[in-house]
Amino acid sequence: MTDEFDYIKRNIEEVKRRAALAAQRSGRNVDDIKVIAVTKTVGIEKINCAIDKGLNILGENRVQELCEKYDNVNRDCKWDMIGHLQTNKVKYIIDKVNLIHSVDRLELVQEIQKKAEKTGRVMDILVQVNVAEEDSKFGLSLHEVKGFLKTINKFDAVKVKGLMTIAPFLQNIEAVRPVFKQLYKIFVDIREENIDNIDMKLLSMGMSNDFEAAIEEGANIVRIGTAIFGKR
Repeated sequence: MTDEFDYIKRNIEEVKRRAALAAQRSGRNVDDIKVIAVTKTVGIEKINCAIDKGLNILGENRVQELCEKYDNVNRDCKWDMIGHLQTNKVKYIIDKVNLIHSVDRLELVQEIQKKAEKTGRVMDILVQVNVAEEDSKFGLSLHEVKGFLKTINKFDAVKVKGLMTIAPFLQNIEAVRPVFKQLYKIFVDIREENIDNIDMKLLSMGMSNDFEAAIEEGANIVRIGTAIFGKR
């Protein structure tokens, strides 16, 4: 890899360092926290560089971009769908992704079930929660989550593995922390209920500007784009 992308290597080392410190502050092992490299608008060579530095879980926001990169990134890696997913686009990614982070409605679960059955697999998903109830973001409200899970837990080709949120983008990270605390609380509550076919193992929250606070509040998946690849 050319020196052109050395900054990506340095950025990854810095993200890992900060994640390890955040994990330490919360009494956790950094090895239990997955860093997903968000590759929105990022070119193939830069993605390859990130994989070579050990970030082999890639997150894409758009279906078309995911499909194009899936066919062109020639490294051992896994792809996650982290952006809003339309039901008519499920068919394009069902055989390509490891995890769908952004499930927020029954119609989408039904379509994932249908397409997963056709491909003979069980699709792992996260339920997206709009904790702050921002009009600009997708996701269920906190009070809708348990009822939704009890509605979709009968689907045998869909496996709920946890929850995801996108926190408000604020300069004051302490103002964001309550969002993470609230989602972690409901995550634990649901886990303790032991709802059939609901496996509360993954909590995806935190991005480039707030991932340290998210880890401190219980995240075990963080989605990092800008802090790795630079501003779009």
